[in-house]
Amino acid sequence: MRIRTADVGDAAALLAIYAPYVQGTAVSFEYEVPTIGEFSARIERTLERYPYLVVEEDGEVRGYAYAAPFHHRAAYNRSCEVSIYIDSGARRKGYGRALYDELQRRLAKMGILNLYACIAVPVEADEYLTRDSEEFHARLGFRKVGEFHKCGYKFGHWYNTVWMEKMIGEHV
Repeated sequence: MRIRTADVGDAAALLAIYAPYVQGTAVSFEYEVPTIGEFSARIERTLERYPYLVVEEDGEVRGYAYAAPFHHRAAYNRSCEVSIYIDSGARRKGYGRALYDELQRRLAKMGILNLYACIAVPVEADEYLTRDSEEFHARLGFRKVGEFHKCGYKFGHWYNTVWMEKMIGEHV
């Protein structure tokens, strides 16, 4: 397993991982798969300020994780939002934990103290969404700090979002 910084040359491989989340799940609240150009621009924008990581095994990209501003006001500069996507055939093999461990390490070196994850969750589990992501984040030390009810609508269903938080630094 190898973790490295992403670049725009990874856009096609990362989009291939992300597209099924858009097309067949409520994990992402996007309705349309971004174009390769849009996705490349997202990578470039993220890398201007934050880490964007990919995990590879045997030369194949298995997943990716990145950070983004939690909010755009200056007082939030020690906090960021994190996201992760793992190839559907590569889940539960340690890629997610490895990515988040490295992302957290890099963010801590940047002076980030708080991590936030906004996670789609079902009112009741269905074929489009489970609570797996919430449970994954909890195993990594995130704790639930809030839930918004029926705020996302996709595939004819209403979904909630939970916000989870992890403190990774000392607040002095």
